[in-house]
Amino acid sequence: MDAVGSPRFAPRWLELRERADAAARAPELLHPLRARLSAHPSPDGLVIRDLGCGTGSMARWLAVRLPGPQRWTLHDHDPDLLALAARRMPGSAADGTPVTATTMRGDLAGLTAADLAGTSLVTASALLDLLTLDEVEGLAEACTRAGVPVLLALSVAGRVELTPADPLDGALTDAFNAHQRRADQGRALLGPDAIEAAAEAFERRGAAVRLMPSPWRLGSAESTLIDPWLRGWVAAAQVQRPELAAEAAGYLQRRLEANAAGELAVTVHHTDLLALPGGGG
Repeated sequence: MDAVGSPRFAPRWLELRERADAAARAPELLHPLRARLSAHPSPDGLVIRDLGCGTGSMARWLAVRLPGPQRWTLHDHDPDLLALAARRMPGSAADGTPVTATTMRGDLAGLTAADLAGTSLVTASALLDLLTLDEVEGLAEACTRAGVPVLLALSVAGRVELTPADPLDGALTDAFNAHQRRADQGRALLGPDAIEAAAEAFERRGAAVRLMPSPWRLGSAESTLIDPWLRGWVAAAQVQRPELAAEAAGYLQRRLEANAAGELAVTVHHTDLLALPGGGG
């Protein structure tokens, strides 16, 4: 989770962040992914599952960068987001061949290797930090048993840099990271520990794992994204550490004023992960 508590899944928030997400994703991982997919061709083209698809921004970014034909299954809990994602799918792949999509609503925690039979690729964006260790282990088990490559983008790394610096930056970052690791309805979320846990889970099962940084770099041109991100970041930190509330109120006001004046820059660090079962190749 990069910022906002409950609005995380609101279409407006997802649309606000789409351009920053697209600019941040690591294109360096596409070359080994394409090589793997071309080495294991399917007669019917690529079958791709997008987990926690939201409005479909990952599919819009990736479909036009891979050859086709492609058949996507978009997974999410929210039927409205699923409908929006399906409507906004690109119609053709990188080579001009067709891209089609179906939707599937439900829980990702029970995904098995049998469910992934015939799947060419599993992908997700900004999802890992919302998972528990057991859920990450289950995802790695299902994908490696099925021999399916996995591309997981924009997992939070637990580091944020704001320019100019403020003495409260560190305390708020630590509090926000602790909030990311909170227990949510009995589930202990991994938050910024998720990317390391996922890499270890896939490697333990024999997959070749590549990690690449994928930071948001936000300046004055992204002020409309910085504003809700900043409000949510500070709010989550205060939930975790209520004793920060008095100082955080003044901090937030200073930061919002700097953002409105075009004087604030924010780097939110993420990591992208590519896992190729069987050691790649």
